[in-house]
Amino acid sequence: MYALISVSDKTNVEVFAGGLVDLGYKIISTGGTAKHLNKFGIETVDISDVTGFPEMMDGRVKTLHPRIHGGLLALRDNEEHVNVAKEHNIEFIDVVVVNLYPFKQTISKGCTYEEAIENVDIGGPSMLRSAAKNHKFVTTVCDPMDYGTVLDGLRNEMDFELRKKLAAKVFRHTAQYDTYIANYLTEGVEESLTMTFDLVDVLRYGENPHQNAAFYKSEDMPYSLASAQVLHGKQLSYNNIQDANATLEIVSEYSEPAVVAVKHMNPCGIGTASNIDEAWDKAYTADPISIFGGIIAINRNVTKYVAEQIDKIFVEIVMAPSFDEDALEILKRKKNIRLLIINMDEFKGGKKFVSVNGGILVQDKDITDYEYNVVTETAPSTEEMEQLEFLWKAVKHVKSNAIVVGRNNQTTGVGAGQMYRYGAAKIAFEWSKEHHGDEPICLASDAFFPFSDVVELAEKYNVKAIIQPGGSIKDQVSIDKCNELGISMVFTGRRHFKH
Repeated sequence: MYALISVSDKTNVEVFAGGLVDLGYKIISTGGTAKHLNKFGIETVDISDVTGFPEMMDGRVKTLHPRIHGGLLALRDNEEHVNVAKEHNIEFIDVVVVNLYPFKQTISKGCTYEEAIENVDIGGPSMLRSAAKNHKFVTTVCDPMDYGTVLDGLRNEMDFELRKKLAAKVFRHTAQYDTYIANYLTEGVEESLTMTFDLVDVLRYGENPHQNAAFYKSEDMPYSLASAQVLHGKQLSYNNIQDANATLEIVSEYSEPAVVAVKHMNPCGIGTASNIDEAWDKAYTADPISIFGGIIAINRNVTKYVAEQIDKIFVEIVMAPSFDEDALEILKRKKNIRLLIINMDEFKGGKKFVSVNGGILVQDKDITDYEYNVVTETAPSTEEMEQLEFLWKAVKHVKSNAIVVGRNNQTTGVGAGQMYRYGAAKIAFEWSKEHHGDEPICLASDAFFPFSDVVELAEKYNVKAIIQPGGSIKDQVSIDKCNELGISMVFTGRRHFKH
């Protein structure tokens, strides 16, 4: 009996190979793997002795040979296959243990184009696919985590269902590997889109208890729940993940100390300041009611003070790059609160994917630079311009139609997801007036004003400056109304629809 072993990841391969030897297998192996096994006293048959050809072209050609693939693909219950194998001195290979050149790892740490191409494995996937196709007779192993299961199976007459399961894993593995390569080589929009994800967790349920759900990740990146370190609390739910992702997208907008509270995918409070304690106070007092049961993201270390304030209310999740020890001690008193450490390095955008029935939408993330253009006779003051920029970063994350108002680097009112812009503005203004008084505020709108009605309403609630994309054929109507009422208005030339 022969087993072929050729692995890049040599984790515990000597233990597995030793187990195969104990079961009577002879080990066929390639250069680096053979040297590794030989160090542990495991004898191997060199691949060149099987093929009758040396490894050549810097190792690019070594296993692509009929004596390898014939030994993998031959049907043992087919008399013609058996006779051909005997005629050409082809030995059957019953176990294949292969994992592939580390292409993903190579490109993720930065490399030249030539280095990436040299890490495209050809022989490995070919052997895996040949063996997996013939899983009726051949056992394939592409994951070191399966070594124990496979040895147990071989000791107890490996059954077909396990070989079939391992074969399916091989085809997923090679498909994923090819996806990484295809995506690396692809630029722009092509005729097909291939994507690959790794399972993070099977969730308790989806949006509602009768829906099954799971969480997969595509890659490690900043501001991602997929690679978060969970310090405390129960399992994240489907809705938790949706809301937490929205919270992280918002907090990624701010480089200064910032706290963001989100409820049902919309921010209920955002605050920035010179330190995180003050930022917390602003985010909390923005809407101390809606924050109940919400999600919080903090882009600085969580202090004891912030932990003490959170301890007074019910929140689902707190995410931050780090926590003080005494802050953790306070927060962990809450049994179910989830505490997550998130990598909050610079966020550089990428693609956004949204599934629809029978398809998927792909677009660039809404990360753009703006050119602010004052369009009114009165220009915003320096302080007002700072507030407009703060609010402009916030409104893009509020469901359309969206209006956000605020002052002093704090949101004081959020109008989200209304069917008409005047209604969104009314909600934001009423909340701001009731909970934050009549002091002057600034306003951000995710899209243009086709009429002057929002400007007229804004004046009644002491709005002094407005930022909006512009672009309506009736822009001048709103500009004229602002000039009449003494309100400054800034256009960005970029709208922020969020559907």
